[in-house]
Amino acid sequence: MKRGDIYRTTDRTAERGGKPGFHVIVSRTFIAGNDDVSTVVCAPVYGEILGIRSEVPLGPGDGLPRPCAIRCDFLMLMFKNRLTRFVCALRPEKMTELDRALRYALDLTG
Repeated sequence: MKRGDIYRTTDRTAERGGKPGFHVIVSRTFIAGNDDVSTVVCAPVYGEILGIRSEVPLGPGDGLPRPCAIRCDFLMLMFKNRLTRFVCALRPEKMTELDRALRYALDLTG
């Protein structure tokens, strides 16, 4: 498990309208890969693309079934054992976009 990995959950969560979904790990790889840590910070992936700066658009070319977007405004703490099905890892150019979107969503400058 590492930063930039996309997993599909099978659990239905209230945050997603009672549906399972895709999540991207945004925690440092040191945390994500550490067996002594049971949680990671994730950004959810939504099927609706809003076109806002805190999103990263994805699609079939990125290993997902249809056009969608990572929403960095809605970060969530997830138990690693809920991230049950590995989908793919983000390509380097998408990691750059993710970093940009996270900086914007968290209002980090400098």
